Amino acid sequence: MRAGIRISSLVPSGLVIESVSDSSDSIIMAVRAESGVAECPLCGARSSRIHSRYDRQAADLPCAGKEIRLRVITRRFVCEVPHCRRRIFAERFGDDVLPSRSRRTARLDCIVHHLGLVLGGRPAASFAKRLMLPVSNDTLLRVVRRRTALRTDPLTVVGIDDWAFRRNRRYGTIVCDLERRRIVTLLPDREVATVRAWLAEHPGIKIVSRDRGGGYGEAVAKALPDAVQVADRWHLMENASAAFLDAVRKSMRAIRSAIGTPTITPELLTSAEKLRYESYLRWEDTNAAIAKLARDGLSIKQIVRRLGHSRNLVRQTLRGGRTDMFHTRQRSLDAYYLFLEGQWSGGCRNGAELWRRLQAQGFGGSLRAVGEWATRRRRSEAVSQQQLQRIPSARTIAHLMTTKRNCMTKADAVTIAAIEAGVPSLVEARALVDHFHDMIRKKDEAKLDVWIANAKTSLVSSLATGVLKDRAAVRAAITQPWSNGQVEAQITKLKLVKRQMYGRAKLDLLEARLLGTA
Repeated sequence: MRAGIRISSLVPSGLVIESVSDSSDSIIMAVRAESGVAECPLCGARSSRIHSRYDRQAADLPCAGKEIRLRVITRRFVCEVPHCRRRIFAERFGDDVLPSRSRRTARLDCIVHHLGLVLGGRPAASFAKRLMLPVSNDTLLRVVRRRTALRTDPLTVVGIDDWAFRRNRRYGTIVCDLERRRIVTLLPDREVATVRAWLAEHPGIKIVSRDRGGGYGEAVAKALPDAVQVADRWHLMENASAAFLDAVRKSMRAIRSAIGTPTITPELLTSAEKLRYESYLRWEDTNAAIAKLARDGLSIKQIVRRLGHSRNLVRQTLRGGRTDMFHTRQRSLDAYYLFLEGQWSGGCRNGAELWRRLQAQGFGGSLRAVGEWATRRRRSEAVSQQQLQRIPSARTIAHLMTTKRNCMTKADAVTIAAIEAGVPSLVEARALVDHFHDMIRKKDEAKLDVWIANAKTSLVSSLATGVLKDRAAVRAAITQPWSNGQVEAQITKLKLVKRQMYGRAKLDLLEARLLGTA
């Protein structure tokens, strides 16, 4: 049996169809209110005395591939209450049917709102055109802003982190409700005063999860001194790994001696390597001058004034961060050295031909890298095979030292064994970092004080100093179930929405879209 559709079901509830006219691209319906009385918007009295009528134009949801346009016959009523100042009023249809002064029905406005939330301005306007919804991109954004509803739920546990309007230039702050897993607000910057003012408006917050930066910790301490601060566990793990990498970089000279790498021979260097080597020699002179002035008792400020170098360079040198200036970087050829040696031993000595054969093996580097290797290989044939030894980069050594022996090649295992035997301080630093990771994973906060005491005299003393300064937050990170993982996920969502708007979203629009889709 064929199902029938009543034409009255095409209009919102509470409206009655008077007439219908059809055109090539739209259907025009004349509608009126079903009720015969209306309430005065000022005094609330009901009236049935009609003064006059006029027509309102409104758009509704499309049907059968055509736009639906409503010609709403609106009646004016006379208020019969003597003391009411509103003598004549127009009938209202309800905010859930047709809001006052609106050119769209409530259900169409809801669709427009959700299109704007999900797609933004121009993409939503283009999609709406395909759906036969006559709406512009500016209208979509106005609807999103107008229907924004700020969170009013009481906050107890929040997470705070920064995000970039423009990387390394301008940053904002995101605040998330960790209990309800949604965004609360976006702040225009990450200044202490801004975050402190917002936190002071929410005294009910008991726990604040934050990253390892000191700005948010200072703001929380000033605005909510009784709140528990929780350091982000992922950042703690990452800080420990970065501290071990820094320890490897500071120990590169000792590592070179332990591996037995020969002295650099300038005659074997390519043009690019000679430039780096000359820079290395100049840096060595700078380091020696800074060290001499420091031994004479001059402060960092006095050394900066006398030598003209930056304060950061002087401080980094005195802290041992520039001990291996001629560092070896991880290269794209590292994984293909055995293949290159085999081809060279087989008689292929042309750099271009070697590069073409490497490309067949999946190599994605440049011809210049292969040409430099061939040049260095050709020059070294007259010297000794030992000159071909190349020390791995600091990052590679740090990775190998934290990898199980059964997961690395025999050559790598021999190299790491030599480093461990020649540089025992690195082995101690690795053990301390492993203990720190285990302490966080197993939530064993009782070992924290002992670990800090042991790490103070090791190569990862900078990590121990940072943990000591933020001991309460680190201890809470080990014991509390809260962390900033949710906040990082919300930042990823924020970046997606921001890039949909080509990075030009203002803060209020960005906040409206994020709060609306949460």
